[in-house]
Amino acid sequence: MKFSFFIFIAIIYSSIVWSQQPEITPPAYIKTIQFEGGIEFSGTPIVKLGESIHISFDDLIGDEADYYYKITHYNFDWTPSELSKNEYMEGYDNMRITNYLNSYNTLQIYSHYWLEIPNKNTKRLKVSGNYMLEIYNNKDEIVFSRKFMIYEDIAKVTTEIKRTRDLKYIDQKQAVYFSIDGSDNLLIRNPDSNLKTLIIKNNNLQESIYNLKPQYNTGNKFIYRYDKEASFWGGNEFLAFDTKDVRGTAMNIRKIELIDIYNTYLYANASRAHEPYTYNPDINGSYVIRTLQGENNNIEAEYTWVHFNLLNPYNIPEDAAIHLYGSFNNYTIDDSTKLTYNKKTDSYQLKHLFKQGFYNYKYILVNKDGSIDHGAISGNFDKTENNYTVLAYYRDLGGRYDRIIGVGSANSKNISN
Repeated sequence: MKFSFFIFIAIIYSSIVWSQQPEITPPAYIKTIQFEGGIEFSGTPIVKLGESIHISFDDLIGDEADYYYKITHYNFDWTPSELSKNEYMEGYDNMRITNYLNSYNTLQIYSHYWLEIPNKNTKRLKVSGNYMLEIYNNKDEIVFSRKFMIYEDIAKVTTEIKRTRDLKYIDQKQAVYFSIDGSDNLLIRNPDSNLKTLIIKNNNLQESIYNLKPQYNTGNKFIYRYDKEASFWGGNEFLAFDTKDVRGTAMNIRKIELIDIYNTYLYANASRAHEPYTYNPDINGSYVIRTLQGENNNIEAEYTWVHFNLLNPYNIPEDAAIHLYGSFNNYTIDDSTKLTYNKKTDSYQLKHLFKQGFYNYKYILVNKDGSIDHGAISGNFDKTENNYTVLAYYRDLGGRYDRIIGVGSANSKNISN
């Protein structure tokens, strides 16, 4: 009985550890949050210590409102670290964002804001680890927040993608094998408790596996060759559309209408869960803002209502819902992404507001308990091209925060048995 109780507690803890300090979803008038750094298109920046990050967003009210930013350092489990602000930051935060421009010659007015760190006020982030960037209004109310990571390149993280050994899912799952080598730069002590890991799929923190323990080591090199524990559903390539031209149809666009603002109607999609895998190059759920109607994408791109149409998959449980999914809103699931059933067309439909550009998206199934089935509509295939990133966290004896000592990545196009 006592053993079962501790197992229960461990399960509960593992399920809530990544719910600590969640990101705040922006209100409906804040759109197109682009948070960039490192080599990813958008999403959660993972940057080397000393490199810069850049965030931009649009306020559709367009009244040149004042916005402020704050930066907070966190532990591996997203609880606040013990460090005071001057220990992890040189300079100041809680400063007004002074860089902004109003939209030019667009039907939907908006104010475009951008912030780069470091800057003249926030001169340097001094330590590695997890960070949260929070945006506030002039009433000191938080508008939205986004996570980012800073790493030190002192440990070598070698990563490779394998097919699962479970024959039942060998053509549906991808397993991430990796090793962490401190070499001569860092002596890793007590790795079971001091060394922590995070595996992220396609730069989406919602799809991550955390805190695996090393299976064995050779000196200062720690090996992780988990199969089941480090396996991901392969998913399928993302669907895409391109609204760079609002005066003519482009990729996967059926028609365009002008009703107050532009309305873009996509060709109908169908379930791919039971279709053969087809390679279709994508940008792994991300997006790129661009327009042919102006020179400055940031302030001359139009906003357009994009109309999605998914033919009835006929395998949707009554208590489940279909949602649109992608980096365009940081993989957030809410009422604005939920498709509704149209009995007349026997399809699920949604209209969502997007800034002109090239976007990846897919349809997911959200069950009544909140769990997500990524493959119910798209399917799962071991051949799908996905990018995986492995972060190694370490807290030395007597340390007061969790450092990120190394980052490794691998792409499943090089998957092997």
